[in-house]
Amino acid sequence: MRTYRELFRTPQFGPLFATSAVQVAGSTMSGLALGTLVYAATDSPLLAALSMFGSSLAQVIGATVLMSAADRLPPRAAMTGMALAFGLATAVLAVPGLPLPAVFAIILIEGVVAAVGGGVRYGLLNEVLPKDGYLLGRSVLNMCVGLMQIGGFALGGLLVTMLSARGTLLVAAALYLIGAAVARFGLARRPPRAAGRPSVAQTWRTNAVLWSSGPRRRVYLLLWVPNGLIVGCESLFVPYAPEHAGLLFAFAALGMLVGDTVAGRFIAQRWRGRLAMPMQLLLAAPYLIFAARPALPVAFALAALASVGFSASLLLQERLMALTPNEITGQALGLHSSGMLTMQGVAAALAGAIAQRTSPGTAMTVMATASLAVTLALASAGRRAAEPVEKATGPRQGVTAT
Repeated sequence: MRTYRELFRTPQFGPLFATSAVQVAGSTMSGLALGTLVYAATDSPLLAALSMFGSSLAQVIGATVLMSAADRLPPRAAMTGMALAFGLATAVLAVPGLPLPAVFAIILIEGVVAAVGGGVRYGLLNEVLPKDGYLLGRSVLNMCVGLMQIGGFALGGLLVTMLSARGTLLVAAALYLIGAAVARFGLARRPPRAAGRPSVAQTWRTNAVLWSSGPRRRVYLLLWVPNGLIVGCESLFVPYAPEHAGLLFAFAALGMLVGDTVAGRFIAQRWRGRLAMPMQLLLAAPYLIFAARPALPVAFALAALASVGFSASLLLQERLMALTPNEITGQALGLHSSGMLTMQGVAAALAGAIAQRTSPGTAMTVMATASLAVTLALASAGRRAAEPVEKATGPRQGVTAT
């Protein structure tokens, strides 16, 4: 599968794409509105940031406690139910006078549920598309997320001004309900991918299986750590250039869009395994220059160039699917998504702490150096692990060990 026309002609991809788009738009708008409400009530930038992004950190709970549900629930019912739950939670957040502890309790629950939702969504994508179409489909969903976030923030900002933050939360709740309707009436009924009931014990057992394989473990670390450290660099755009941070984010988003488009549509199968590590090196290398405080046009170009390297995530996800049994692909992809988001939150906090003691540009360079070191170390470990196999069976063709 090589073209977008083929992709959207695939049965069930269209409703899955539409459901994801509406939910991302709702999540973006509700996050902006909630951050506005919390900041107005507390005058605390930290609490406002946690209200917007705290659910990402909570995903680690879902990944370690409930992720077995991603393969043990019927996908259509799970996606419909989760969208309804998010719609209800968002409507509750709009209630005037809601105590702050209750707000953060709801955010925590949303993060746990979102972790399972990611596993259900991407596991279903792996079912809907043929094996050679997963990379293209995932790249289109990535592009959709970026575009919906841009549109969601723009529309959310307009609605906060015109309707108020609480009114915007209600609009976001309505979007979630639309997403639930699209999932219920657009997706076909499918059985769960795995038998049995979801449980904490089953989540731990399957996570242990996923983590027990050396090649799969290295893929997970490559998906989580280098990527997360560079998101830590991006989290410093505001203190680095307060008046031009929006342009830095825009150029970074443009670079990511270009990278996802090229990786999903134009890179031939035989090159995908070989390009993952160079793309991760590209992801970090431009940020080494930020300690020298380059002129803003150069900084914009560097941010865009670096973000092309985020396409390594698509190439590595394809490798992860090749290493994972079909019956646990939902949990495997959910673990990737939750671990990535958790690492991004941790890296943002770490980058902020370093910048507090040094400067934003220096902190970016430190985080980029760490990202390069992790990528090279994991690539070296993969080569060492592959050597005994190659001596016994001969060199493998067209795949770089990860």
